[in-house]
This record gives sequence, structure tokens and C-alpha cells, in this order.
Amino acid sequence: MHLTVGYLATPTGDDGVALAATLAKTFDADVDVVLVVRHELPDGHPGRGQYQEVLIERGQEWIARAVAALTARGVTASATVLIGDSLAESLIGFAEEHQSDLIVIGGARDGFFGGHVIGPVSSALLHNSPVPVALAPRGYADDTPAAITAVTAAIPARAGDDNPLPFAMTLAGAAGLPIRMVSLVSSEHLAYTENVAELRQMQITAAEENMAVAAKTLPDAPGITSAVAEGMTLESALKKLTWSDADLLVVGSSRFAAPKRIFLGSTAARILAGTDAPVIVVPRFA
Repeated sequence: MHLTVGYLATPTGDDGVALAATLAKTFDADVDVVLVVRHELPDGHPGRGQYQEVLIERGQEWIARAVAALTARGVTASATVLIGDSLAESLIGFAEEHQSDLIVIGGARDGFFGGHVIGPVSSALLHNSPVPVALAPRGYADDTPAAITAVTAAIPARAGDDNPLPFAMTLAGAAGLPIRMVSLVSSEHLAYTENVAELRQMQITAAEENMAVAAKTLPDAPGITSAVAEGMTLESALKKLTWSDADLLVVGSSRFAAPKRIFLGSTAARILAGTDAPVIVVPRFA
């Protein structure tokens, strides 16, 4: 496995590097740390070019510290400083060129400890990237697990949204990890049915069917379980799930996503806001 981690010399960047280290140790991956220096357009001012060189030199110093942190955890890592106008576009281009399996970044640091806040860079990636994106929750670098111990797949409740289960099964199978399939049921879906009990049973049935498929596809998995979390709202349903520090959540893209591209839907965005586990968002399959 190969990871591209977008780095900034900030706590957000440290969170992303910490997640990359944990993923690399779990899935035996190599890591490319990429720092993007904004392109300074020439305007005839003699200081522009010199300023660009200073930024590159500083970037190389900053990224060397990130690589050192990865190496200290036994991860094979390399450093690349790019010049570009967009961090997101530069990361996507680099990841595609190097055939990366994941782009890893830290989330914005607004708000309280834990959870996910979508900043400008993560928003751009989560609405266009053809490569799966792994997001570190706030403060992940302050309390980083040695490795991932379980993978959770968020099974969509609406028809048309992509099911991330195949990706989650492949990921879990690579490290021999157990899989938990989760369906979220809330009264917000009353527009689709007048019977809450009927809706809940539909989700339970869907989870059981997915569990049977997973059992046949991945017979060597240590454990395959399913759970239905119910609440008046999506957020209250989420609160009924328990997470360990070493969990990893996988969610799919919205039905509005272009083929083989990520488009973060409103439900997935609320799931991100309601969990403090690392999250991988997967591009639409077709």
C-alpha cells in the first residue's frame, strides 16, 4: 500500500502525519509526505523569486521533521515539496502519478477536541478526489494508537448512495481486521415511510444481507458483525455507537458524485461531525 499525506507545519499537519503513521504500521504501507508551496507569480518585482526560494527552503525544513516523526515509528517515508496554486489539486495530481491508495490529511482545528471539521483543503478533496481520502480527527497526534484494530463500514440508508463495504472488506482483509457494518436509522426518514418500525426493520434486513455477503467474500476475517443504531436524529443514533481509539470508519460518496470521484453527501458530512474516529471517504464506484 502507498499513502500520500498532505502536510502543513501546523497541528493539523501533525494530525495527518500521525494518522499516516498508524495506517502505515497497520497496512504495511510506504508514505510520501507532500508539502505544497504556493506559486508566486512573477510581477517584475525582484523579491518575488527570492521569496519563493525562501518558502521552498522552509518547506524542506518543515517536511524533514514530519518524515523524521514517521521514521521514528518505523515507517518508510519520503519527502516532496511542490509548487502549486492549490494544495488539493497538487495532492490529487501527486497521488495519481504515484498510484497512491489513499490521500491522508488532518482536519481543521476549529471547535473542541476530537471530531472532524471540514476545512477548505479537505472540502476540495472531498468533492473531487478520485483517490480515497483519509481524515484524521482533531487532536489525533496528541493520542495516537499504535495501529488500527477494527474497520467500520457505514452502510447507506438511501438508495443510490455508494456502499463502502467492498472497500472496507479489502482494507480489513489486508491486515486481518474485524469488520463492523453499521446502519443508522432515525425519524428523519419518515418522508420515505409512515411506519418507523418498518423502516427500522428494513435497515436491519439490509445489514443482515450485507453481513452474509461479507461472510462469503471474506471468510478469513476474524469477525464480521452488524449493528443498527436508532435515534430521533442521525446524531442521536450515532451517539449509541461505541468507538475505540483504534477504530477506522469507512463511508461512501453521495449519489450525486461523478463516477470514480468523491462527493461528500450531507449524511456522510454529519457522520464525520459526530465521530472522533479516523474516517476514509471512498469515491463512487461507477
